[in-house]
Amino acid sequence: MSLRRRAVVVHRRTELDELLDRHGTRGQAEFFLRTRGRTLDDVQRRHDAVVAARASVAAAVPGDWAFAEVERADLGRFLWAPEDVVVVVGQDGLVANVAKYLDGQLVIGVDPEPGANPGVLVRHDARAAGRLLAAPGRAQVAPLTTVRAVLDDGQELTALNEVFVGHPSHQSARYRIELGGSGGGRVERQSSSGLIVSTGTGATGWCASIAHDRGGRALPGPTDDRLAWFVREAWPSPTTGVELTEGVLGPDGELVVVVASDELVVFGDGMESDRLIASWGQEIRVGLGPRRLHLAA
Repeated sequence: MSLRRRAVVVHRRTELDELLDRHGTRGQAEFFLRTRGRTLDDVQRRHDAVVAARASVAAAVPGDWAFAEVERADLGRFLWAPEDVVVVVGQDGLVANVAKYLDGQLVIGVDPEPGANPGVLVRHDARAAGRLLAAPGRAQVAPLTTVRAVLDDGQELTALNEVFVGHPSHQSARYRIELGGSGGGRVERQSSSGLIVSTGTGATGWCASIAHDRGGRALPGPTDDRLAWFVREAWPSPTTGVELTEGVLGPDGELVVVVASDELVVFGDGMESDRLIASWGQEIRVGLGPRRLHLAA
């Protein structure tokens, strides 16, 4: 017996929602915006676009499906099911935020303001999303690579764009780095602003800026079984080196980081509030994630 399909619409509070929470009334919110050279009209327009896109998606859900909505802040508390079809309405980053909680579910990224976002992950408008909901089994899927960090106590974290390992306040982090897997075995003690390990999806974001500053590097594609890694601002000293500062990890490759500070943090996709904490002597292993994000192409 097949389980009942469910459409789950993921969204985040709009700027208008947050302004009203902070200032209480539209009049006070409008006054606040005017002091910063902005108007409420633009904020209202963008709010209306998100609301309209969500309503359009909800109206397109087949009648025999279940339906749920979840805000970004509640993603970690939501109970996901294998038969869910996830519709993300918002910016590209919202798809990355939800990716860590999924395991094989189809994801449809909806841009409520076509042309206003890069559209790397939110590739469809609301009408196209409706057509995909009508026949999800026929959707062309891009299996996007993920990256995973695992601590030696069993805690782990998966990300779609990149994983960051570093000091909680982005000051100097001290650790020992080892390049594992085939061609590995190289070890170095370092002091740096932290390191990132990025997928091909993340290669259009934070990783792209670092690669550009290094003179340009060939980065993986979104579905490649490869990860790019960079150490940020490695500091040369009598006890710390600057040789192992960038590279590419293949299917069996990994970076092993042994903490030599009071604590380092590990977080993915810029979600610093949802992080792992590793203390002195703990080992962090970063490599390809075992799951891919199934994004409707």
